[in-house]
Amino acid sequence: MRHLSDLKVKLFADGADKAQILKFHTNPLIRGFTTNPTLMRAAGVNNYETFAREILDVIHDRPISFEVFADDFREMERQARKIAAWAENVYVKIPITNTKRQSSMELASELAHSGVKVNVTAVLTLDQVRAAADALTGGAGAVISVFAGRIADTGRDPVPIIAAAVDLISAHSNIELIWASPRELLNIFQANDAGCHIITVPENILAKLEAVGKDLHEFSLETVMMFHNDAARSGYQV
Repeated sequence: MRHLSDLKVKLFADGADKAQILKFHTNPLIRGFTTNPTLMRAAGVNNYETFAREILDVIHDRPISFEVFADDFREMERQARKIAAWAENVYVKIPITNTKRQSSMELASELAHSGVKVNVTAVLTLDQVRAAADALTGGAGAVISVFAGRIADTGRDPVPIIAAAVDLISAHSNIELIWASPRELLNIFQANDAGCHIITVPENILAKLEAVGKDLHEFSLETVMMFHNDAARSGYQV
């Protein structure tokens, strides 16, 4: 049976709902936070900087990642340096490439070696992990976000890729690996077993943590009761 106390992987809450972020800040299981422009748009965030600064007014003690949204590298750099200056606990997300398939790793290296904490994001291949690690090594504290859920969405098992990525960055003491975009609670334990340092977890999966280690016979009975009660409430007859 698995228990939360067994975990070595760090849980980061992933989202852009301000109320949820502040709620998770009171939970000692949550060791950091991440967001991105897509999540922010879905949450109805209209002013990027205002949203970020309101979060940072409360969260000073744990890392939090905010992403650049430019496609031109010089503008990306300007945004990254501005975002990084908002607080010491900020990591700046830099996508592995821009939309033109041009590598962002020269910029990531410049930023990391000038003291900016970088989160290289949208990584899906080991070649990309290797390029990101080469860019970030020797710089400020950094993370590489491998989107394991998106790998799984293509029918591939992400676990061997994550395990190999952990090995790839093991020689780089300033870099941690993130299992990003999980699809189910089991992914937390898979990330842990693969030696991944961090997993970013959305609210809908964090809500399932109370089921970890639950007796399966009791869970079966709860499921039967759910079906029975819903049928009764609907007044179904045959």
